[in-house]
Amino acid sequence: MRVTLTHTDDLLHGIGRFDPSRRADRPWWWLPAMVLCFSSLYGAFMGSFEFDSLERFWQILFSAVKVPLLLLVTSAICLPAFVVFNTVLGLRRDLREAIQAVFAGQAGLSVALASLGPITRVWYSSVASYRGAQLFNIAMFAAAALAGHLVMLRYYRPLIRRHGAHRIMLYSWLTMYAFVGVQFGWTLRPFIGSRDMAVTFFREDAFTNAYVFVLHLILGH
Repeated sequence: MRVTLTHTDDLLHGIGRFDPSRRADRPWWWLPAMVLCFSSLYGAFMGSFEFDSLERFWQILFSAVKVPLLLLVTSAICLPAFVVFNTVLGLRRDLREAIQAVFAGQAGLSVALASLGPITRVWYSSVASYRGAQLFNIAMFAAAALAGHLVMLRYYRPLIRRHGAHRIMLYSWLTMYAFVGVQFGWTLRPFIGSRDMAVTFFREDAFTNAYVFVLHLILGH
C-alpha cells in the first residue's frame, strides 16, 4: 500500500520515477494498475446511491467493475488507430512514450475520481433525486478528466518539443477517446441505479446508440 501511494504521489507531482524526463526508467506497468485500483474505488462510491438494501450491494459491486472497464476498454479500442496515425505522421520512434503519456493521463483521471468519491457519497446523503445524482457524477467525471488531461499534457510536452506533430496526436487521442467513451459508457449503464430499477449489470436497451438518443432528445422525438 505504501509503495502504491508513493508511486501515485510521484505521478501526480511528475517527480521521482514518474519524472517526464526519465524516459527509460518509468515503471509504466503501474499506470494501468492505478487505473484499475482507483477507478474501481470511485465506482463503488458511484454505485452506492440509495444503498438501503442488500440487493443494492450488487450495484456497488457492478459499478466498481464497470468504471475501470469503461476506462481501460475505451483505451484498448482507441489504441490501434493511435498506433497507426502515429506511424503515418512519422512518430513511431516515440510511440512507447506516447502510450505511456496516454495511460499516465488515465491514471491521473482515476486518482482524481477516487479522491472525489467521499464528496459523491456526501452528495448522495443530501439529495434524493436520481437525476441529481446523475448530473453530479457527470460533473465529477468532468473534473477528473481535466486532472487527467493535465497529467497527460505533462508527459506530452517533451514529445511536442521533439516533434510538433505530437500535438496533433494529443488532440486526436482526446477526440477519439471522448467519442468512444460516451458510447461505451452508454452501453455499460446503469452505473448509479435506483430503487425503482432492478439491479442489473446491463439494461435491456444497452446495445443502442448513445448519439441517436441524444439526437432524439434535441429534436424532441
